[in-house]
Amino acid sequence: MKPLALICIATLAALTAGISRADQATFAGGCFWCMEQAFQELDGVSEVISGFTGGTLKNPTYNGNHEGHYEAVQVTYDPQTITYQQLLNVYWRNIDPFDDKGQFCDKGHSYLSAIFVADDEQRRLARLSREQVIRRFAEQRPDLRIVTPILAASIFYPVKEYHQDYYLKNPWRYKFYKTACRRASRLEEVWGKPDKH
Repeated sequence: MKPLALICIATLAALTAGISRADQATFAGGCFWCMEQAFQELDGVSEVISGFTGGTLKNPTYNGNHEGHYEAVQVTYDPQTITYQQLLNVYWRNIDPFDDKGQFCDKGHSYLSAIFVADDEQRRLARLSREQVIRRFAEQRPDLRIVTPILAASIFYPVKEYHQDYYLKNPWRYKFYKTACRRASRLEEVWGKPDKH
């Protein structure tokens, strides 16, 4: 019985060794509808969940109290297909790092940008990416300061309301909101036109 159990455990370990490990990254960049879209269609990303994080209030809700929390997305990804560094590159390209009041037309604490790091390696890479962004704008925008902080990850509260996959479920309303909020045009002002692949 014991040898058989050991064989089963060894077989299971061998099978699961080939399965890609899923990692998670958490980013706040204003409206989580738009941040969902930015990450959801990337190769190697298996799930993007909208929610709240960064505050001390337990069980925040969108239509109720979420004071102190950021609107954020939790990105589950396969690090063998897409790296954390690549996710950081996508993140920066989808925020206005100079806005200390929110993001685009959405203002207030919950709409501020932030990178939430889960461990020392994520912190190291996040700091490196932030330094790269600072250097990029040092000469052309010396009057502006990068305000996006790097914060320790805390409890992530998924939003239970209708916000998950909003851009897919309500494409016309989402497009109107994104255009009216000037998100795409402001991103182009900050970063230039997006690359066409």
